[in-house]
Amino acid sequence: MEAGAPANAFKKPVWLRLFGHDLTAPLLLLLLSLVLFVPGQWTVPPLDRDEPRFTQATKQMLETEDYVDIRFQDQARHKKPAGIYWLQVAAAKLTGHDAKAPLWVYRLPSLIGAVVCVLAGYWLARAFMGPAGALLAGGFIATAIIVGVEARLAKTDAALFAAIMIAQGALARIWLKDAGHRLWGLGFLFWTALAASVLIKGPVGPMVIGLTVVGLMVLRRRVRWFKASSPLFGFLWFVVLVSPWFVAIWIATDGTFFTEAIGKDLLGKVGQGQEGHGAPPLTHLGAMFGIFWPLPAFLLIAAPLIWQERRSPLVIFCVAWFVPSWIVFELVSTKLPHYTMPLLPALVLPVAAALIEGAGTYSARWLRWVSAILLAVPGIGLAAGAFAGPFVLGAWPSPPGAVVTSVGAVFAVLAAARLLRGAAVHAFPTAVLSAICIAIGVWGFVGPALTPIWVSPRLVAALDDIPGCADRADRQVVTSGFHEPSFIFLEGTGTRIISPGGAAEFLKQPPRENGSQCRVAAIESREEAAFLAAAKEIGLVPEVRKRVDGLNINGGDKVDIALYQSVKPAPGSENGNDEQQ
Repeated sequence: MEAGAPANAFKKPVWLRLFGHDLTAPLLLLLLSLVLFVPGQWTVPPLDRDEPRFTQATKQMLETEDYVDIRFQDQARHKKPAGIYWLQVAAAKLTGHDAKAPLWVYRLPSLIGAVVCVLAGYWLARAFMGPAGALLAGGFIATAIIVGVEARLAKTDAALFAAIMIAQGALARIWLKDAGHRLWGLGFLFWTALAASVLIKGPVGPMVIGLTVVGLMVLRRRVRWFKASSPLFGFLWFVVLVSPWFVAIWIATDGTFFTEAIGKDLLGKVGQGQEGHGAPPLTHLGAMFGIFWPLPAFLLIAAPLIWQERRSPLVIFCVAWFVPSWIVFELVSTKLPHYTMPLLPALVLPVAAALIEGAGTYSARWLRWVSAILLAVPGIGLAAGAFAGPFVLGAWPSPPGAVVTSVGAVFAVLAAARLLRGAAVHAFPTAVLSAICIAIGVWGFVGPALTPIWVSPRLVAALDDIPGCADRADRQVVTSGFHEPSFIFLEGTGTRIISPGGAAEFLKQPPRENGSQCRVAAIESREEAAFLAAAKEIGLVPEVRKRVDGLNINGGDKVDIALYQSVKPAPGSENGNDEQQ
């Protein structure tokens, strides 16, 4: 699988000969990315808890016009640099919005980042292979489940992935050229992308990229090739790009940002599983069979050919990219599925090259069957979940969602059947159709219809329905027992998290003159007895205006939230309770 090697093992399919060109392939990948990533951007509510933490912090930047210090309400959010918040601020301003921007605006950097990842995957692959193979590489990145998920979450990972992809694309060309002179353009691109990765998510980008550089030096026993990146000037440019914000945050927080971000967040993840996300080694390896779908099936069937070409520049580069960082991720105690997303292209590239050379044409029967199962089962499982999942949650399935995901499952089975016969590349288009149907079905229909888990949006809608409380800018809300960041983001920065006794005191206070006449306490059922006891003690007569129940997706706990207001007791007054929402 040397760069530019002829593909004589089999005849390319018609669709690959038609679209496998440097003009048509990127356009096709752009269209594929939009079809896969756009559904759900407007209709899926904020996903607790990481996404609304980011969006709320960005919202407060827009409210305060302080673009250095990062805060979630009154709490300092000193975990990640400001890069992703700046991108979300730019998205709001460029689309003509302010702090009241809808959620899809905050998600734009992730959507664009995911599209850039696909196109950068094509560009990266072109360093090693022709446009037909690069088209396959971009397609595998676009269809990977984890990329589709991160494209819809307003947080760091899609943008970080894009920065890493660009840096690795420049690095691959620097390494392959092994020039005796400086490659200023590639060096500039490499160091700029590296700086962007730092501003987005701190040390993760430099770790993945740096370990790749070290791995290439070790595997080839040469270091001089890296001089082409202009390391001295490049590092100075890197410092120029990253230092202004780091200096500013040091001054603004008196250095506490670094103690929090490094001492607690980073080292906490290394030493112990944060927020219940600890897992044993090899967890990531097992998770890749699901989150990288449909790639694993093709990886398995291509493995013999990849092994034969293990000394090729492509495989050496991908080993240097994948193995060191994968070991680090497995050793870190905190494990989340998206951590290994920057390693996806290191598996994609050799698979794409192997498919172009006819991988699977003469594979053993058992290998075909295992690959077919890896391809079919996730598609069938997602379709089954789209139908049965809502019943488990106490909702009706979305008919369009169930139908579209079922069609996706059929395509997955057809693709698996095609893997059993001849070259694996012939199964790729059907696998892409399966991924498209599943993405549209799950994100466009099934997800938005899972009303029991979207507690925060329904809670805000219930507040809107309380007489006199329709104007969100003119109501005061406190919450006790339900502290999800999505509720804070949707309801407003002024929403206060408070104790049951504090909630009673809040309702007892008379409204200020010319102030908000709508005062509501959202009390989760576990805190309701304490709230009522505190209300009785201070002579408050609270009344339930609305009730909202559902399932908190963080931990799977059922929640039942009452919206209370203060009323004055009067003879013959009615209870006033509305039906449960």
